[in-house]
Amino acid sequence: MPAVPLLTAPTAAGKSALALAVGRQFGVEVIAADAFTVYRGLDIGTAKPTPAERAEVPHHLLDVAEVTEDYDVARYTREAERAIAAVLARGRLPLVVGGTGFYLSALVRGLPLTPPADPLVRAEVEAELKARGLDALLAEVAAVNPTEAARLERNPRRVVRALEVYRRTGRFPGEFGYSPPAFRYRLFAFTRPWPELEARVAARTRAMLAQGWPAEAAWLARQVPPDREPRPTVWQALGYHEALALHAGLLDPQEAAQRITLATRQYAKRQLTWIRTQLGSVPASPAETAAALTAFLQEASST
Repeated sequence: MPAVPLLTAPTAAGKSALALAVGRQFGVEVIAADAFTVYRGLDIGTAKPTPAERAEVPHHLLDVAEVTEDYDVARYTREAERAIAAVLARGRLPLVVGGTGFYLSALVRGLPLTPPADPLVRAEVEAELKARGLDALLAEVAAVNPTEAARLERNPRRVVRALEVYRRTGRFPGEFGYSPPAFRYRLFAFTRPWPELEARVAARTRAMLAQGWPAEAAWLARQVPPDREPRPTVWQALGYHEALALHAGLLDPQEAAQRITLATRQYAKRQLTWIRTQLGSVPASPAETAAALTAFLQEASST
């Protein structure tokens, strides 16, 4: 293929449905690009494709890690590139689909050439995170490099990593350059009018809570305590704290849904910012993107 197609959109916009539609039509195999669908057992709260959908359209990079593991962008990139190569070797069409900006950027640009972690310095920064809070550490990054602070997306793990590297080297991870990417990509990005996207987020949140998300969060808490320090990677997934509180009777269903919906809307805004600033794309409408992606796959499948 001249380029590997990559489909992205903010959460709840409908990228999985579009991927399934073109997958059925063109025999596409999906390479997921989501930081939490990689975990076994996180099915409802991550809106993971169902077994029936995965039987229709093969998906890769789902259920590849235990919730007790820390799954990082370097591992994702290696495994995604191997999956893409295997799909191409079988004469099939790969389609990267997801909304985790860090993963998408690593595929498109290559992995940052950042030094290995230093456990002692990292432990010091983690202690500061607990004592001073995320905003204080982010302000420290922003005072030196506002672009790097925005790139971290208020992710505590990334903030700790950024300061660990900066204190050792005087540079942030984004300043080390990148290894060459294994493939070229053609980006297809879309969104919906904001009121429509908000309504979709709210409706999906209510549906997932009704489908058993609180019980799934309780199962996760038995595997990985949510209050463990440093904060477990898996508990950074949106909505699981609120779903657990609902299961424990600490929140009522309406309050849990409202809190999850608000956090998801905020995340969708950050995704749109990432698509525009880090991936360099202006999202189109769903119809425009479906037509462009269909035309691309038609041409690719005929060569």
